[in-house]
Amino acid sequence: MPQPLIVETVTATSMAELRARRDAVVGADLIELRLDGVQDLDAAGAVTGSPLPTIVTCRPVWEGGRWDGDEAGRRRVMAGAVAAGAAYLDIERRAGWVPDLRGSTTRLIVSDHDFMAVPSDLGARIREMRRVGADVVKVAATVSRVSDALRFRDVARAAGTDGDLVCIAMGEAGVLSRLLPARFGSCWTYGGDTGAAPGQVSVSAMNQMYRVRSVSASTVVYGVAGSPIAHSASPAMHNAAFQAAGMDAIYVPMLATTAAEAAMVAEALGFAGLSITAPLKAGWVGRRDVDGDDEPSTRLGVVNTVKRVGERWAARNLDIAGFLDAFDTRAMSLAGKTALVLGAGGAARAAAWALAERGARVTISARRDEVATTMASELGVAAIAWPPSGSWDVVVNATPVGTWPRVDDTPLDAHTLHAAVAYDLVYNPEETTFLREMRATGAKGIGGLDMLVGQAARQWEWWTGQQPDTQVMRAAARAWIHGQKE
Repeated sequence: MPQPLIVETVTATSMAELRARRDAVVGADLIELRLDGVQDLDAAGAVTGSPLPTIVTCRPVWEGGRWDGDEAGRRRVMAGAVAAGAAYLDIERRAGWVPDLRGSTTRLIVSDHDFMAVPSDLGARIREMRRVGADVVKVAATVSRVSDALRFRDVARAAGTDGDLVCIAMGEAGVLSRLLPARFGSCWTYGGDTGAAPGQVSVSAMNQMYRVRSVSASTVVYGVAGSPIAHSASPAMHNAAFQAAGMDAIYVPMLATTAAEAAMVAEALGFAGLSITAPLKAGWVGRRDVDGDDEPSTRLGVVNTVKRVGERWAARNLDIAGFLDAFDTRAMSLAGKTALVLGAGGAARAAAWALAERGARVTISARRDEVATTMASELGVAAIAWPPSGSWDVVVNATPVGTWPRVDDTPLDAHTLHAAVAYDLVYNPEETTFLREMRATGAKGIGGLDMLVGQAARQWEWWTGQQPDTQVMRAAARAWIHGQKE
């Protein structure tokens, strides 16, 4: 199959807005002009002068669009687009009609959308759309689980494709179908910033971060699995490092709620490795197809990195080394120091264990007192009731409190604590409210970006056998963080 194309979807409420957005498209191969919703609609004017070939779509309300007029009017709109030289018309399978394109250069897309789930008769629908003369068949359905997106790949394989099929799993759980189009049998993928479809990725990200066009059957695929996943800076970091090293590899986000689901999808799509984030870190431990090969993963019972080795997964916890990087690069000894860890989740467990291994006297405190007490007992450290107070050498925020967009939140009133060093594992934003308030009390602050880059660099090295450029990783993460606020 040839390299997949990128289509940018453009929506608007007026012709002036539509043409302006159309003419501003950069980095796409085709422009999909969504004419439904344009109040002063002029189909010929929408197509004429376009900088790129156009797909004209006038989606009716009954197929999730905004056209609420009659079919006769919609047919007139489409005829005007054909006369103006549209490259493609997109007509719904359920419309029951196809335009007469004889004598024109316009080609036909027949599409089918299901906003509830992947239809059980998807293969039959594809065959039906091909029978009516479609040049391209587009099928799109909302998926709530990433494993459901595999249905598209399986149906595409069964149906066969010769560059005439587009399969889109809509929603965040289906983003893999947009970023790995060839592996789902698609000749092109849709992107855009307009929110025209759930789960869309911007064309700039498709080009710059994911390099979608260059992904081939030989491209090595990695990813990050967890839920939620949209907040992760890992794709920006890893893809920047792959690009800097000139490697044919891609790193993509996978929304998954269980380790079993993530493993199944990763195996089906040929992933070489995964970063593991909440809530999946404990789910990989004890699986029959997983081998933990480092002390932190076996002692803590949580992993943050897996690598495909033959028919099995090797698992490691590289959070520990990433966490300790912040102290090592500052030549800070932890032996004999008092350390308070806020939180009782997987990050808190890793931080408490790492600090104790370096000789610190560790205390855990969390809103869930019972969970904190149990964790402390398992790790051989102390626990105190929430909220903690007093003076400490090191205080670590291992909770997600303060993560963007709730940047004004803080795990507790920092003025009840005094510390020589305050370490916040939250990396977005770089300067959290917690760090700012702790610095005001005289503490030296360490942001979560240090740990993020440290563990990512070790993942990259374990997967590839090469040393990544950590400055490239840090710069990419920082740019992504700032871009979230624009």
